[in-house]
Amino acid sequence: MAVREQVNGFFIPSVTLIGIGAHKEVPDRMKALGGSKICLVTDKGITEAGITKQMTDLIEKSGLQVAVFDETVPNPTDNNVHAGVEFYKKNNCDSLITLGGGSSHDCGKGVGLVISNGGKIHDFEGIDKSTKPMPPYLAINTTAGTASEMTRFCIITDTSRKVKMAIVDWRVTPNMAIDDPLLMMGMPPGLTAATGMDALTHAVEAYVSLAATPMTDACALKAIEIIGQSLRPAVANGQDVQAREDMCYAQYLAGMAFNNASLGHVHAMAHQLGGFYDLPHGVCNAILLPHVERFNLIAKMDRFVDIAKALGEQVDGLSKRDAADRALSAIERLSTDIGIPRGLADLGVKEEDIATMTANAQKDACGFTNPRCPTDEDVMAIYKAAL
Repeated sequence: MAVREQVNGFFIPSVTLIGIGAHKEVPDRMKALGGSKICLVTDKGITEAGITKQMTDLIEKSGLQVAVFDETVPNPTDNNVHAGVEFYKKNNCDSLITLGGGSSHDCGKGVGLVISNGGKIHDFEGIDKSTKPMPPYLAINTTAGTASEMTRFCIITDTSRKVKMAIVDWRVTPNMAIDDPLLMMGMPPGLTAATGMDALTHAVEAYVSLAATPMTDACALKAIEIIGQSLRPAVANGQDVQAREDMCYAQYLAGMAFNNASLGHVHAMAHQLGGFYDLPHGVCNAILLPHVERFNLIAKMDRFVDIAKALGEQVDGLSKRDAADRALSAIERLSTDIGIPRGLADLGVKEEDIATMTANAQKDACGFTNPRCPTDEDVMAIYKAAL
């Protein structure tokens, strides 16, 4: 009997610190990584909130030097990355810290790739295109959603094509990740909701992915369970420390799942909305999630039953199909409860752009592990249903 060979990897930072006060460990941990002149990549919002100074004061007090590049934009672009590269070189930096949510981490990862490997960020689109290791790299998270502080994913907008490039490379995995709920207390409800639904999308897509394994399954289901219990309280009261800490764990678990099982067509399609319209990634995911999974339902019905149970749905006595449908209704109800817009039209998406976005979505690497293979007509129909 022939045996098909298949080897599954599991990628994760060497060290992760999660919990109240974890950010205070940054100076000692950075020294342990060998950094002395740090390029700290963040954005203006983090700086205006006082978090950047909080971190630079802590770092400089320890005797390390730090130069702040806070020019990261939402949905970071190729130009944004190349400006960061020039800043890194100009300040003779030897290491990286990224501070913020997905945009800051993605921009910083792009900077590190180009610093170490040369060329342009476009050269790394695809899977494992780098040949040299990143500089010493520590990622500090301030949102509970993207899990970019611990993944091998880097999403950068190509401004010439208006397309989000999916860079998946094991070398961009941070050496160390920090998740401190104290740095997340100031997130407004809308951002809390969007990032939380991003985490839910990661977990759901990883659980139904063609590349799922027992390890990713365990992470994904636990993430879904915690999000179902904790996202509403975190949105309702941003000072709820327990809800914030729970969401730290949930988004990290979801990151462990999708970092290794990959994603699906929710992300493949959401990337086009971000690249084309510069829309918030988490909101796009939240709107698309029930529509894409309704399409996927027949491929992984047993798994959607599991998702329904993890979200607290009572499915005893229901048929498998009806129980699986409960997962979709639970996702839609959660989105409604936390104020996610009802459709893409509310965000300014136009039907005449759907054909172009569909063509690009079908090429997105995230779609390769979707459990059901959609035609162009299927993808266009999903976009239209989500309007």
